[in-house]
Amino acid sequence: MYCPEWVRQSRLVNRMNGSRDIDSLRDFLAEQDSVVVLTGAGVSTASGIPDYRDRNGEWKQREPMQFGEFKASDNARKRYWARSYAGWTRFSVARPNAAHEALAHLESSGKVDTLITQNVDGLHGQAGSRNVIDLHGRLAWVRCIDCNTAQDRHRYQEALRQANPHWDAKPVRYNADGDAVLEASSHEQFSVPGCPECGGTVKPDVVMFGESVPKSRVQRALDAIDRARALLVVGSSLMVYSGFRFARYARAGGIPIAIVNLGRTRADDIATLKIDGDCGTVLPMILQQQTA
Repeated sequence: MYCPEWVRQSRLVNRMNGSRDIDSLRDFLAEQDSVVVLTGAGVSTASGIPDYRDRNGEWKQREPMQFGEFKASDNARKRYWARSYAGWTRFSVARPNAAHEALAHLESSGKVDTLITQNVDGLHGQAGSRNVIDLHGRLAWVRCIDCNTAQDRHRYQEALRQANPHWDAKPVRYNADGDAVLEASSHEQFSVPGCPECGGTVKPDVVMFGESVPKSRVQRALDAIDRARALLVVGSSLMVYSGFRFARYARAGGIPIAIVNLGRTRADDIATLKIDGDCGTVLPMILQQQTA
């Protein structure tokens, strides 16, 4: 018989010591008719996708490439796409973990109204969540800056392969969101294909650092919070304003906030409840108690 990942995890967690925090979060969710969830990179680390920040909210790696640099520099685009090309093979095979599955279960049970994610991996949808706002887009698509033509990333990955038949740079390590660190200068001979429609500049269909989240997407998220009775932040330090704004908005509207994250967040001082813990452990424990 099929056993969901969150059930397998919760059986393991059940052998751990109990926690007042877990009880508090269970009670917090039980008191709310409708919850909006905001997720960050910490949700996907158990799927093999590294996160950006440490427990103190500091960068674990060099700050990602800014959109302005990507747009202005041919060398920057070569560097970006060489690293992304090398990292895509690993990134694209990531699968949902216990945290993704637990959140999908909470939605199917009617507890979660909307899930807003800062992640670009699409794992919430794969886990079964349906009402998902991909705040920063999806890395599974690319888009032309010049004519706005979109195409599947697998198709563009093949175009990159064909344009670089003899290029073979081994990753030194993998970073967040499909980025792979390569040896210095290994990108210089990398060829980046243009848009198949107009020959223009192709970028990942995500909000890069230095870009703004589309206003319509932000408004959808704000409307969801207006409908909600609570905001649950999972696996995010909220150090980036595009996510932190929703915690501020909820606070201003008198909506209680619960946070589950390893380490500090930018919204700790306005949260109703904060659990310093791994969301892949905490969320399955909540479900186990609900279904016991």
